[in-house]
Amino acid sequence: LDIRTVQGRGSLPTVLRQAGADDADMLVAVTNSDETNMVACQVAHTLFHTPTKIARVREASYLTRADLFDNEAIPVDVLISPEQVVTNYIKRLIEHPGALQVIDFAEGKAQLVAVKAYYGGPLVGQQLRQLREHMPNVETRVAAIFRRDRPILPQGDTVIEADDEVFFIAAKANIRAV
Repeated sequence: LDIRTVQGRGSLPTVLRQAGADDADMLVAVTNSDETNMVACQVAHTLFHTPTKIARVREASYLTRADLFDNEAIPVDVLISPEQVVTNYIKRLIEHPGALQVIDFAEGKAQLVAVKAYYGGPLVGQQLRQLREHMPNVETRVAAIFRRDRPILPQGDTVIEADDEVFFIAAKANIRAV
């Protein structure tokens, strides 16, 4: 991985050239200024024909206007919005009470959800192959189990213990039933 960093105003053509924009495959603009990041992507696109441009943009009024970010406007290929990522993550946790983690896969069609197996709960003492009996209408798989902070390879005869973190993967429509 050939990475260069230079000090200077990241939107200036001279600074981008000094950073190697002439032959860069990618520009990652993550300053504290949305506008600087967007202009840096525009300059990299127009002057250096940089194929991939990534910008951190925090201001919601920019993010809600998808038409701003294309090659005919502001050429940003990937937007990074830390606040939006956190907001979406919290929203998914609220939508799935009791979940430790909820992660989207396959363009949001599938989700991985982590739940804690509590003493006296329905998971504890169950072999993985028996879970289908408790959720007969749900197509799901146990992707991983963490027991005392160590991964356990999930197999049909694996018995879920209290305090295990169990990671289920299922279609998004079915994940609430898990």
